[in-house]
Amino acid sequence: MLRVVTVENGVVEGIPAADPRVTAFKGIPYAAPAVGENRWRAPQPAQNWTGVLKAYKFGPISMQRVPGLDPENIYTNEWNVDPEIPMSEDSLTLNVWTPAKKMDEKLPVFVWYFGGGLREGNPAEMEFNGERLARRGIVVVTVNYRLNAFGFFCHPEITAESPEFPGNFGYLDQRFATMWVKRNIDAFGGDPNNITIGGQSAGGGSVMAQVASPLNKGLFQKAIVDSGMEQVPYPPGMFGSALTLEEAEQNGIKFFEELGVTTLAEARALPAEFVRDKMAESKVRFGVVVDNNFYVGSTNDRYFREECDILPMMFGHTSDEFPAAPRVNSIDELREYAVKTFGEEDAKEYMSIVTSKTGSLRETLHNAAVQHLEFSCRLVSKMKAAKGNKVPYWYYVFDPEIPGWDDPGTFHSSDLWFFFESLANCWRPFEGKHYDLARIMCSCWANFVKNGDPNGLDANGKPIPKWDPYTEENPVRMIFGDTAYTENAGPRPVVDFLLRNKMKNYQF
Repeated sequence: MLRVVTVENGVVEGIPAADPRVTAFKGIPYAAPAVGENRWRAPQPAQNWTGVLKAYKFGPISMQRVPGLDPENIYTNEWNVDPEIPMSEDSLTLNVWTPAKKMDEKLPVFVWYFGGGLREGNPAEMEFNGERLARRGIVVVTVNYRLNAFGFFCHPEITAESPEFPGNFGYLDQRFATMWVKRNIDAFGGDPNNITIGGQSAGGGSVMAQVASPLNKGLFQKAIVDSGMEQVPYPPGMFGSALTLEEAEQNGIKFFEELGVTTLAEARALPAEFVRDKMAESKVRFGVVVDNNFYVGSTNDRYFREECDILPMMFGHTSDEFPAAPRVNSIDELREYAVKTFGEEDAKEYMSIVTSKTGSLRETLHNAAVQHLEFSCRLVSKMKAAKGNKVPYWYYVFDPEIPGWDDPGTFHSSDLWFFFESLANCWRPFEGKHYDLARIMCSCWANFVKNGDPNGLDANGKPIPKWDPYTEENPVRMIFGDTAYTENAGPRPVVDFLLRNKMKNYQF
């Protein structure tokens, strides 16, 4: 087994995973510590080390609110449970699970970006154990990156110092880590020319940002976007659009005032914990910025217009997350909203589709409700058809019964336990059917990472239910329910109306 490897900065020693045929390397620095002069700066090359780096445990998590302190938060109870977990600004590390016995095996590689709204989260969470995926013959890498005010902050002084990279430091960390993987993964038995990136929630949005960036051509070959598409059926969006650089800089000036400093040098000298705690109190928005270099505009729009590499991709979501409907208080308000949003003639068609027989607002809004992630996934196929693009993509919906005293439904992120096949780490009373489903889902991901196609054999040696790419002519999606099966998504009048309306925003 590969227990000791040499990467560009030195020698690294890993440890046997639960299955000793897999080696885990944890906490490997891929960049210099983002402290001092490197706070609010694009990632810099990692420093060489002497001797052997004992990569036995995860590196510190990035600066964020202390985990595990909110018992009312489902995510606190689910996996972000440890308030004692080490936290530091010096957190730019990654983790590798490899089944390789020697360097030249050229195994496919999966690079994972965690979610958490770009505000919190970490790759040490219990659901992100890469061992089960690695057992299926792939090298798994999970990346830590900067968050919130440390990862998505701008200020005029930062722009003057580094006009090329004035913000989006968390995204730049992900990119820098993936570049490190491309240069070094052969040491772990991986193939630098067969890299799939993946992420969920904000991690899925991160994948879209990496795919859409003009700086990343050729860096990876495939992508998985789990609950990360952001094309809302009803404006305004759920999370807001990216900030302009000027807006982000003005937010930075306001935050400096809250910190009690006037210069970048003074702000960089502040303790990280002080900045974190002030950030938690602040009303300033920290987020993605259009920097006209890495991030040059809406990632989904760039993808739809094919202004970036179009790769084989998987898209999907859970069945209960992010329903969307107009925010109105009466049928008259809904009619006014429809006219303003769709125009006079289209508003008539829309109202005829959604208005309930009883005329009640509640039933009408129920008829109008559309899950924005489903809308996004369906829109992908319409855009691809309009462009004549034949690169395949696969669409899934996660819809099993999730057990527990809280009766949570298929809540946002609940599919992560299954794709990583890490159910044994969870407190929920999962049963045999859940473990069977997780095995199939993990196998689908592994097959896609290997070949750009989720079809193939399950880990038990049996074929996975046949899963065709999703197209306008054949709108087939995989349902990961209590069993795995495919279905024809079929037409739905309100969804079809909203898709046609959205398509008017694009020129071909």
